[in-house]
Amino acid sequence: MRRKTLFVSIVFTILLAIPTLTWAWSGEVVGIADGDTITVLNSKTLKDVKIRLYGIDTPERGQAFGRRAKQFTSKLVYGKVVEVEVMDTDRYGRTVALVAVNKQILNEELLKAGYAWVYYQYCHEMICHAWADYQFAAKLDKRGLWRDPDPIPPWEFRRKKRGQ
Repeated sequence: MRRKTLFVSIVFTILLAIPTLTWAWSGEVVGIADGDTITVLNSKTLKDVKIRLYGIDTPERGQAFGRRAKQFTSKLVYGKVVEVEVMDTDRYGRTVALVAVNKQILNEELLKAGYAWVYYQYCHEMICHAWADYQFAAKLDKRGLWRDPDPIPPWEFRRKKRGQ
């Protein structure tokens, strides 16, 4: 019963959120820096745009599951045309966005596969509530990084690294 309720709430949340997504632009993915950072050749401006995926955080390079998260992202979008919905710009000047390919939102797919955490510090849209459910389901099913008995969130990994 819990799974059915969870499924219905996820579907309802997505249906509410999807009409509000008006994809701003499209382009081909020409680079994958890591699981949550890609480069897209904007088809309007013909310029490369570095994109940080909105609302999620994947394991860092050198961190457990970092390479797998990057491979997952690459398999889903590299060389493909994606739709980009700009949400913000981060402190490094990267575009922060939702990215869709073949009607799948990459940000969500990483959560479903267990290769990302919801980045609550920066995830403030309604869609983030459904994403928390995806993360919880991946954790319950021990998908991706949730196979690790004690996964370290990337923000803690980065903090420890800076502290060295």
